[in-house]
Amino acid sequence: MCSQPTQKEEKPMKQVKGSKEPRGRKAEKEAEKIITLSPKKPPKPSNKNKNEGKKKERWGHYEDKRNWREYNEKLVKRGEMYISLDFLESWRKELEDMNEGKVGAPYHYPEPLIIFLGFAYIMFRISYRELEGFIRKLKEYIPKIPGVPDYSQIWRRVRKTLLDIKDTLLSHKDEDVVISLDSSGVKVSNRGEWMREKWKVRRGWIKVHIAVDEKEKQAVALEVTDEKVSDSQKFKPLVEQAAGNIKSKGGKLKQVNGDGGYDTREDFNTLDEMEVTPGIKMRKNASTKARGSPLRKKHVKEYRELGYKKWRDKYRYGYRWRAEGNLSAVKRLTGEYVRAAKLENMFWEVKMKFLFYNSILKFDATGELPWATVSQK
Repeated sequence: MCSQPTQKEEKPMKQVKGSKEPRGRKAEKEAEKIITLSPKKPPKPSNKNKNEGKKKERWGHYEDKRNWREYNEKLVKRGEMYISLDFLESWRKELEDMNEGKVGAPYHYPEPLIIFLGFAYIMFRISYRELEGFIRKLKEYIPKIPGVPDYSQIWRRVRKTLLDIKDTLLSHKDEDVVISLDSSGVKVSNRGEWMREKWKVRRGWIKVHIAVDEKEKQAVALEVTDEKVSDSQKFKPLVEQAAGNIKSKGGKLKQVNGDGGYDTREDFNTLDEMEVTPGIKMRKNASTKARGSPLRKKHVKEYRELGYKKWRDKYRYGYRWRAEGNLSAVKRLTGEYVRAAKLENMFWEVKMKFLFYNSILKFDATGELPWATVSQK
């Protein structure tokens, strides 16, 4: 009798100590429980929304109300300024006026032509030799140009140009003018960061100090120094120069804004003597004691009572960016460096950068050319 084959009996699962269920089955249930009960992670907040909220909280809502059609047309018309040769009509008369009573060799080229060439040198960054070639070729198309000056003569005449900051300013008739002070550096060469890093060459820079009109955005005062001169050292000359230039245009200096670099007793005393309101940001550790400057004491106390935001709104301190905007615009248009080699020529070049930018702003508003202004002297 054959015995039937017996089925292989399954081994029972090992019991987990302290539990009636097998180890494998309990592990499966625990895994299911973790999956079903684990909460879903919330999505991470977008950095874009976070940054927008911070920006709105700090700067508030900005709405661009600019008339873009007018703004674009104004920039287009600047191109007409760059090649305006109206001074050719008065060439002979200009020379007669310039040579009247002159001792020595007479002038052969009128002052408006020299201003025009200086403008091309600064704004187009054309060298003096190239300027001679520029006029020579222009003469082929415009036979009315009587002659072409030599490049060395262009250099000598341009360096002694009669253009003054008052010639470039707009009218301030019966206006109370608010100005903002700032300074910036201009490179003395364009050798690049690699040369300075590789060979440890440091030539310093030229420092320009400006006072900018809040309304018209023009520089109403200008001082050029080396980098060793501090902002506060040029405060009094800038403010006095600005007051005089504004007065010559029929206005009156009302307020001066500046950052903490101008927070000194001497600067506040200067404004007190001139009866001008200070809009100078105080240092965090500013003392409330007078120490020779009652006006500074008064404004330090007011600054602490109001807090920065209320103080800023009262004196419109936020509009100090007009000065920074002027510095930025000049560097974008004319470059961040000078091409001259001698220090005095560097100072002259930096000054002309800002005067010609003033002239552009004046042309935008009135259509008046800088070389036409000089010809009326």
